[in-house]
Amino acid sequence: MVSFISAIAVLIIGYLIYGRVVEKIFSPDDRETPAITMEDGVDYVPIKTWKAVLIQLLNIAGTGPIFGALMGACFGPVVFLWIVFGAILGGAVHDYMSGMISERNGGASIAELSGIYLGKPALYLMRGFSVLLLLLTGTVFVTSPATLIARMTPESLSNSFWIVVILIYYVLATLLPIDKIIGRLYPLFGVVLIIMAVSIGGATLLVPDYHIPEISFADLHPEGLPIWPFMFITVACGAISGFHATQSPMIAKCITSEKEGRKVFYGAMIVESVIALVWAAAGVAFYGGTQMLNEALTTVGQSGTVYEISHTMLGQVGGILAVIGVVACPITSGDTAFRSARLILAESLHLDQKIIRNRLIITIPLLGTGALLTQLDFNVLWRYFSWSNQTLAMISLWVASAYLLKNTKSKYGSFITAFPATFMSAVSLTYILMANEGFRQPAAFAYPAGICFALALFSVFLVKFIKQGTNGFPSKKTPQ
Repeated sequence: MVSFISAIAVLIIGYLIYGRVVEKIFSPDDRETPAITMEDGVDYVPIKTWKAVLIQLLNIAGTGPIFGALMGACFGPVVFLWIVFGAILGGAVHDYMSGMISERNGGASIAELSGIYLGKPALYLMRGFSVLLLLLTGTVFVTSPATLIARMTPESLSNSFWIVVILIYYVLATLLPIDKIIGRLYPLFGVVLIIMAVSIGGATLLVPDYHIPEISFADLHPEGLPIWPFMFITVACGAISGFHATQSPMIAKCITSEKEGRKVFYGAMIVESVIALVWAAAGVAFYGGTQMLNEALTTVGQSGTVYEISHTMLGQVGGILAVIGVVACPITSGDTAFRSARLILAESLHLDQKIIRNRLIITIPLLGTGALLTQLDFNVLWRYFSWSNQTLAMISLWVASAYLLKNTKSKYGSFITAFPATFMSAVSLTYILMANEGFRQPAAFAYPAGICFALALFSVFLVKFIKQGTNGFPSKKTPQ
């Protein structure tokens, strides 16, 4: 219990102290934001800061900080350390930079930013990679809430029925102006999500039968999966997530002041990590250890585990409230995943999104592809989503490093993104080399290969760091 409470305290302190350090390095000013200069009534719409924070939270949360945290908790309480320090030093920095750099470039997507700061090959790679990730994300966030709703409704309303209902909603949320559905519903769902996390966290702390283990470095995974790199991929959104780099530009089009960026981007990630901590602690405490938690995840699935924890801990009313939060969470990330994919494709095809026909041309094929992907096994989808997610985080952090080298008062500030970028580079390559869905190589090969890959990228960064001011990273002329 002491470790859990301390972890939440460190997250809050991280926001207050390290968040200000990150903000100071970026140096927000009083320039007009794209929400003002490029307002179009569809995607560029001014939104109040408190709403922007809640919308960003719902955009990035999904089932990641819940499902990922539960699966990550199977490694033991060591997961608390990764959630806390991964978020403060990596995830929140990643989200802040991807949102603010996008705002400085007219609300451009992570694909376009990659082209601006890393060169044309990165642009084409990231266009395909980010749209693929968004398709996987949207699909994951169709199947998981549909499964959970089906458990709570009559048998005649099957899983397939709820998939169709959610997809229809996704069409509307993807097409309509951001302030019509997202701007109105998300703040409400954001409040529900926070109340749900507080309720589960309170029950975990106050019920004597539940025991939250203290932090240790032991690997307690029942299936023998090594902490490195599997835990860092499994937790995903609760600590750091490349998916957020596709979502932050959406809100970058709507914030009305650069100086609110720390609250909106860095702050929303810290709140998400608190939610992840709550579910990691609740999973282990409720089932009495990693063995029983892993068995529950295997037998009844992630949605079933969440339902069982929520209903048992909080009773009928509290359970319904908690499950609503868990259902709203993925749905309100799934729709914005498809919306972000639409925006990236629109950038690539140069289609004006003020015209609804142009939105339909992109949206219908996107949602049709997502519907086909729902037929795949959820666990397979999640593994590919998780790896793609962390790989995109790696690339986004290198983009931010390139930006900071060129556009900050002190180039030394670029190390706040270069260090986590190097770490995630090692994680991503090591995982894909070892994992069953990857190349299935032994640790004796994967570990040194991942480290060498990360060091090679960091060496390139150091060369650019030393030469900064002469050669630097390739960059278009952008407004600063």
